[in-house]
Formats: sequence, structure tokens, C-alpha cells
Amino acid sequence: MTKSDDKRVPVLRFKGFTDEWEQRKLGDLTQKIKSYPISHDAEINTITGTKYIHYGDIHTGKLKRITNEKILPNINDNNYIPLKSGDVIVADASEDYKGIADACVINLMKEHYKIVSGLHTIVFRPNEKLKSDFLYTYFHTPIFKHYGYRVGTGLKVFGITYNNLSNMEIKLPKIDEQNKVDKIINIVTNIITLQQRKLENYLLIKKKLSNIFFNDRIVNKNDLLFEHRVKANQLFISYSKKGFPHLPVLSASQDKGMVFRKDESKNILYTHDNLTNYKLVEPDDFVVHLRSFQGGFAYSDKTGIASPAYTIFKFKNIVAYNSVYWKEKFKSYNFIQLLKKITYGVRDGRSISFSDFLSLYLTFPDIKLQNKIGNVLSKLDTQISDQKEIIKKLENIKQFLLQNMFI
Repeated sequence: MTKSDDKRVPVLRFKGFTDEWEQRKLGDLTQKIKSYPISHDAEINTITGTKYIHYGDIHTGKLKRITNEKILPNINDNNYIPLKSGDVIVADASEDYKGIADACVINLMKEHYKIVSGLHTIVFRPNEKLKSDFLYTYFHTPIFKHYGYRVGTGLKVFGITYNNLSNMEIKLPKIDEQNKVDKIINIVTNIITLQQRKLENYLLIKKKLSNIFFNDRIVNKNDLLFEHRVKANQLFISYSKKGFPHLPVLSASQDKGMVFRKDESKNILYTHDNLTNYKLVEPDDFVVHLRSFQGGFAYSDKTGIASPAYTIFKFKNIVAYNSVYWKEKFKSYNFIQLLKKITYGVRDGRSISFSDFLSLYLTFPDIKLQNKIGNVLSKLDTQISDQKEIIKKLENIKQFLLQNMFI
């Protein structure tokens, strides 16, 4: 046993606690509760007084700390053994290693329904030495996840057994310290949840505004949003300039527009000789790429070169139009629906005819209103970006705590 394996105290600990943690098998600290082969086909809309936990709802994150029974599906009772508040339910099957032994815990002040555990679940009822919330949190630690990767089996579907889990050696402090450890993790988790809701609200606001601002099916000269209606060929022109191998290579992304290929996680190989045939892309250019039928046209705020397979186009008169307005328009749901008229092929073989795009009628406001709309959407994008960064930092804090407050 290495020095690290023999650790009996965590790296990060609350003041006032000095005792070594106790090492026990999970099976010695819990009682196994029966689960049943119940799946979606048993669900009914009628309130029966009996509900069940589906392993898929654990994997999706719908079920975490269960404080409201009403979110669980209804089933008919069949003399099932009920679960209790404090029971920890583990999903024993997953389509990937990351989801092995995802867990939820029942945290009810009062039980109004009989709750049972369904297909592909294992239920643990902790004894007086182990707090259920501590066990639930333990199942989310890197220590446990690595254990799951090691003992999990399967090819397409990965599984973990009750014996795997019950024989697992875990280290735990006394109840008071368990409560404090779980409490700080839960506080951070709740803050993350609140910030995620805030992000969802920003995204929803942007989606609703985009649906209002961008709709090429509306023809109404009396509506300032749709005052102008012309064919795209009056606004845009494609161009192809090559011979700039010294410039950085750009790739089209679904949500970030044109990005530097070196910053992409995908490692796409290409030779320097090929770069002479790559097309120049400049700020305020738009790019028709291989996934435009799903995510619209990509906007570039960078100078670089891109694949010869891309179509590069720009405004005929840049000063007459607001680039941010059109960037957002070309990513909007309504515009992507419009693109379906000029999309050919099936599945990943789809392509967009740029000449057909030029024949489409586009509606838009005057430059003053374009500027205002672009400004509003830019500010929303800043809020969305900031919110994502806040969530990322909070997730890092949570992972740090999970890594250092357990052994």
C-alpha cells in the first residue's frame, strides 16, 4: 500500500476535526433494498399513490436530491417494497463510462407516495454511521468515478454490480464532519444551479428576441423591423482570394463563428503546400460551411484562411449594414428554416447552394434599427459569455472540493 493509499485524512478539512477517517466496506455501512424491473412502459397518467425511479432520469440529471415526489412517474402498485427518505439509488448501467453509477438520493420531509426503484438500479440504505447525503456526494467524487471505471464491465453498455459496490472500501469521518462536508458541496451545487437558470433565462430572452427580429416570411412595409425586402444578391457577393499560406487557418464552428483551427480540440492534419489553395477570410465576412444547414452561416471577426470547400461572401456595401445584426440573423431559427429550401442531399452529405441563397428574399430594417438590434444582442452575448465563465469557475471549485475533501 502506497503512502497515498494509506491516507486517513483529506487534504482539505474543516477546523476542529483531527480524527482519522475510518475505512469500511460500503456493504457493512448499508442495507440493500430491493429494486424492480420497472420501465417506461409501466408508467401511467393516473395518480395511483405509487411512483418509481427510472435509471434514465438519474443519468439525465432530472433526479439528484429528490425533494418533491411529484416529479416521479406514476405506476400501479404490485406489493412493492417502498423506499424511504435517505435511500441512495445508483444507476447500474450506462452507455458510457462517465455515467457509471450515477446516483440520486431521496430527501423528503414527509412521504406522501410509495416510491419504488426501477430497472437498472441498486438501492443502498445507510446505517447510523453513514449519512445518505455524504454517500450521495461520495458517488460524485473523482475517487469513486475512477473506481467505477476500473470495475465497470461491458462494451456498448457499461455496468456495475451490487457486489462491485458493496465490496468497495470507502473512508469516512464521523457524522458531524460528514454533515459539514456535504453541506459545503451542496451549497456550491445550489449556486451552480441558480447560475445555470440565469444562463437559461438569458438564452431564452435571446431566442425570443431573435424570433421577433428575424423573420423573412413577413412582408410588411409598415413594420419597421421588416421595412426592406430584397433578394440576397443585391446585398452580398462571394469572392475567392488565394495565396496567403502565412495567415492562420480558420475553421467554422456551430456557435462561435470562425475560429482559429489551432484552438480547436480536433486535430485536423494538413500540409503547408495545401495552404496556398486556401481562401482568404477577413473581418465581417460570412462563410457557408459544411454544417450551415444546421447552424446557419459563420461570421468572421478574424483574418485568416479557410478550406477551399467553404464559400466566402461579404456585403457589397459594408457601411450600409450592421454586421452583428446579420451575424445574428444568419444564425436565427427562422433563417435556418429558410435555408432548408436551398439545402440538398441527406444527413452529413447536405450542402447549400450559394447561388440559390442569392435568389432568396430577405427582410430587414434600416441601418439605424439594425445598429440598435445589433447592440442589444451583443450585450446579451456578453451576459451569456460572462455567465458561462461564472459557471465554469464554480464547477472548478466544486471539482476541487470533491477532489480534496474526500479520501
